[in-house]
Amino acid sequence: MRITLQTFLISLAMFLSLQNVSSVQAHSLDDVLSGEHRSDNNKARDVSRNPKETLEFFGIKEDMTVVEVWPSAGWYTEILAPYLNESGQYITASYDLNTDRQPFVRFAPIFLNKLAEYPDLYSNVRHGIFELPDRVEIAESGSADMVLTFRNVHNWMARGQEENAMRVFYDVLKPGGVFGVVEHRGNPSIPQDPKSKSGYVNEAFMIELAESAGFVLEASSEINANPKDTKDHRQGVWTLAPTFASLNDEEKERFSEIGESDRFTLKFRKPK
Repeated sequence: MRITLQTFLISLAMFLSLQNVSSVQAHSLDDVLSGEHRSDNNKARDVSRNPKETLEFFGIKEDMTVVEVWPSAGWYTEILAPYLNESGQYITASYDLNTDRQPFVRFAPIFLNKLAEYPDLYSNVRHGIFELPDRVEIAESGSADMVLTFRNVHNWMARGQEENAMRVFYDVLKPGGVFGVVEHRGNPSIPQDPKSKSGYVNEAFMIELAESAGFVLEASSEINANPKDTKDHRQGVWTLAPTFASLNDEEKERFSEIGESDRFTLKFRKPK
């Protein structure tokens, strides 16, 4: 039986009113990252994803309104939402949680269960809809301090919606707001595949894409770089951890030594 978003929110409100839950205070990124709400498996991936350094590079503050685009199962949600819970606002921009589209129908229960398990950390989460090309219900225009997306640009390219996505993000941001992007970095010597079938996106392509929507590149970082990634894998980026697509046990062991993909980290700003 599928749980509707309305039913979930009602149940969550009842749970909060009836239960004497212990409040988990999260006043810093360090507190959040070490919190008991994060699984050991997710914490183990911090070494590849560098969440503290990445979010500090983007300039996140506790009192910001932050939109995360396509959070999937919520790896970054369990960092962003608790950090913003008391003073700021965390907003998802994803498919309707009652969708029947893959892979979101698989992610939605995982995401909702995450929120339900620690309601004191996720009480201020707002859900927005981001289903291009014709359904965008995220937040008011010019209302967000920051829009973040982690390893998603290739998905919009596969659908031919990357330009529309940039326009949406530009619109929802306040003047002076930050657009932060982490993405699998392609080989600059190879022309960009418009559909990004390998999952890799050339950094120059991403910069041009964002700038064409009006953003200004403010800074780039090598926080999430991985020189071990040769970017020529038979299943593209999904050959690497954590997916290990179509690999046998021996291959998994070999590819695990590479780690996760090489990624660029770019900070754009909407002009004032």
